Amino acid sequence: MTNNLNRRQFLSKAGVGLAAISLPQLAHSGIFGKKSKSGDRPNIVLIMSDDVSPDLYGCYGNSEVKTPHIDRIAREGVQFDTAWSSAICSPTRAMIMTGRYANRTGFYHNNFKYPVAKNSEDLHAHHHSFGKLAKQAGYATAIAGKWHLGRGTPYSETGGFEEYCLWESKGEIKKLQGSPKHKGAWEDEATTARYWHPGIIQNHKLLDTKPDDYGPQIFTDFVCDFMERNKKGPFLAYYPMVAPHGTRKGPATTPLRGKQGEIGGGLESGEKQARFAAMNEYIDVLVGQIIKKAEDLDILDNTIIIYCSDNGTGSTAKSRGVERGCRVPFVAFGGPVKQRGLTAEMTDLSDILPTVVEYAGGDLPRGYEVDGKSLKPFFNGDSDAHRDWIYSAVGTTQLMRTRRYLLEALNPILDMPQGRFYDCGDSRDGHGYKNVSDSSDPDVLKARKYFEKVLEQYPPIQAADPFFKTKKGKKVWKYFSNEKYARKHLHNHRDYQFYDEG
Repeated sequence: MTNNLNRRQFLSKAGVGLAAISLPQLAHSGIFGKKSKSGDRPNIVLIMSDDVSPDLYGCYGNSEVKTPHIDRIAREGVQFDTAWSSAICSPTRAMIMTGRYANRTGFYHNNFKYPVAKNSEDLHAHHHSFGKLAKQAGYATAIAGKWHLGRGTPYSETGGFEEYCLWESKGEIKKLQGSPKHKGAWEDEATTARYWHPGIIQNHKLLDTKPDDYGPQIFTDFVCDFMERNKKGPFLAYYPMVAPHGTRKGPATTPLRGKQGEIGGGLESGEKQARFAAMNEYIDVLVGQIIKKAEDLDILDNTIIIYCSDNGTGSTAKSRGVERGCRVPFVAFGGPVKQRGLTAEMTDLSDILPTVVEYAGGDLPRGYEVDGKSLKPFFNGDSDAHRDWIYSAVGTTQLMRTRRYLLEALNPILDMPQGRFYDCGDSRDGHGYKNVSDSSDPDVLKARKYFEKVLEQYPPIQAADPFFKTKKGKKVWKYFSNEKYARKHLHNHRDYQFYDEG
């Protein structure tokens, strides 16, 4: 599954700017149906948690962690058994914001942003944001929580969010008028606290938080207030949470567990796990508050609430080039969304931008190709099928899936030029996967050929790429090519090795 084009040649042919040349037509074109009337356009609340796999939710089979509100969304709306992000933060945030995979944005990893164009780490200088496109379509827009997406800001003209309430670093606080100082808690010398006594900037002003102020609650209150002020709609609220991600000092307490304000260091593994579970349960409490706000405002019948995650759980899945790394919860409900419950249809987070644009009654900007496909026909019940394949990239590794077959750990740099190929049957969680990488079965060979055809659009990064000869590229190469990294990255955590990894 290699390709003779190097990365720079490919990007030159494909185009990376705001007027990009179309990729081959296997990519989703973003062609929409009839525009919605203004009165039909729903409000959208998009909630994305930080570092948590599907198995931390009741609707995905967890009987110990209590998530009744998220379970309600799954029960009364749609729950995707298979939804993919990237396996790490920044690439996912780039994918969800732009509708494009890492092969076009250059956001492959938190530690690897390929220079696809001048100043390409400023994502929205080269790619459209769903916030900007919704704003241009007449939506009120707001973002709360965590940005973590390179240079540039979500509240700029290119970012598109009119209001914001974000956890920010020491450096961002210094940029504010008057260079105020954060007087609250810290996770390290440059990182303000995200939980107790947090460092939060709201609409260009540093909040004067107190020791008993809890970041996730502040963000949720901001979202609810935004909903109330814009209840006549339409509005878009994007809430990339700071939780249940840990801190740089250890797992934090929540209002549901532990001493107020405590961030643990040297905790026993059992307490770490208990705090993580409690953090996830508190996320559910906050999601419940948002649902209740929509009900109290009598707008739930015209509001879509989506809940997902940016990647798998930090300690067991995050950053791994296997399906568990990029498989995330994804549930949605609200007036326009047909009640389906659990579905075997697939989605990945590149679908969000075209979905927002179509519900907003807009069109993609001329020449702006996306990798995602609008979920509106599936949500509304106009179609019972969504996508034939989904894709992910993390670091120098690629993954792809159809309903039956899975390709993971495709990485020429780590001596995995063909990856590992699995016949998954009807399973979606690793149990019962059959390694068919060396199979000569005609059905397997046909499936493999289909994968190769799709992946012609997304050539893997090769060791000979000129980028690795640059000063920055040499550092990236050192990080992503060593044996220690490969041993972890190409395999599941030992507690989740349910199938033959070769």
